[in-house]
Amino acid sequence: MPPPKPSTAPESPEVTELLLAWSNGDESALNRLVPLVHRELRRVARRQMAGEHAGHTLQTTALVNEAYLRLIDLKRMRWQDRAHFLGMSARLMRRILVDHARVRQAQKRGGAEQRVPLELAESISTERAVDLLAMDDALDALAAVDARKAQVVEMRFFGGLSIEEAAGALGVSPETVKRDWRVAKAWLLRELEGRKVR
Repeated sequence: MPPPKPSTAPESPEVTELLLAWSNGDESALNRLVPLVHRELRRVARRQMAGEHAGHTLQTTALVNEAYLRLIDLKRMRWQDRAHFLGMSARLMRRILVDHARVRQAQKRGGAEQRVPLELAESISTERAVDLLAMDDALDALAAVDARKAQVVEMRFFGGLSIEEAAGALGVSPETVKRDWRVAKAWLLRELEGRKVR
């Protein structure tokens, strides 16, 4: 998969101020923040929905709205900046889609699986996809071994954050994120291939 395109929106001092105000208990700050980052939230949601089957009952707007409702519930999150906010938004959207997939799977007992593209390495063709639930399980397994590498995958693959944005959100160097990204891609590919064999 080609690296995600870096976000085009510059870091806005207003976004950071609103995130800090929200962290400090100003409930109205979120309402002022969302319009400023709405386009980026839609970009994250579109990226999340890209691999879903046609006719998926959730649409991009519904995913953004559901993520917004879950963001409201994060009362005491210590927001750092826009990248941290978008990374958490990507994580919430992933959880929403996984929850939705689990409900569908329970209803259909192994019926049509939802799929997401897994083009984490150049060696995998762009047509190849993995089951969303298998990817979620693999990412959870990676988090148990190395939480930061799992966060890098969430931010880069699911959220579309650039190397620099992910580094800022995680408080590490861009070189560390690049290294984590390479190792995490290889680890996930091995894990997913191993699950197919089992």
